[in-house]
Amino acid sequence: MAPKTKRKVLADMLEDLSKEDFDKFCRQLLDRGDVRRNKVEGKNYLDIAELLVTTYTESRAVGVAVELLREIGCNDDAESLVEDAGRQSTKPGPSDTASPSAGASGAHAMAEGKHFVDKHRSQLINRVCETASVLDALLENAVIQQGTYDEILAIPTHRDRMRKLYSGPLNSAGDVGKDILLNILKETEKYLIDELMGKK
Repeated sequence: MAPKTKRKVLADMLEDLSKEDFDKFCRQLLDRGDVRRNKVEGKNYLDIAELLVTTYTESRAVGVAVELLREIGCNDDAESLVEDAGRQSTKPGPSDTASPSAGASGAHAMAEGKHFVDKHRSQLINRVCETASVLDALLENAVIQQGTYDEILAIPTHRDRMRKLYSGPLNSAGDVGKDILLNILKETEKYLIDELMGKK
């Protein structure tokens, strides 16, 4: 089965909102000032999903939607969206073939009761070099907020950025956040992750 696109994940989330929450979501979207009223009023969930993607780009749309959901008090829906989007943040690579679910969660993410990113903490801290790209993607997927992003990006070394990421945001994001991080690292640090996944 083909993986869902971010547009489809957004549309599914919007469809599941109550009429009242959908209306609040649309009003909150208008309050951001990025879209015109005629693009939102009277539109259905498919139109709004399309609008989010065309206005904010596919990579940023999920983060914006999560912010909007949290602003209107739909925190459970926001967490579900982060989780669903995290499963779609990478395409399966060659190293994923051993797992029936090639997404972030499942056999690759957990090993011996410990999450992959926890098990390989020291290797990831010492060897991840694309920390700015990792932070960008974590912000887009609403795993970290803008303030945390700015704070970590201001740290001069890659190792200290990764240490800071582990010490705060990753702890509070739990396994969902770690799954998203793992998918991001599969894109930005493919050879490192392939090597680490080869280790049992």
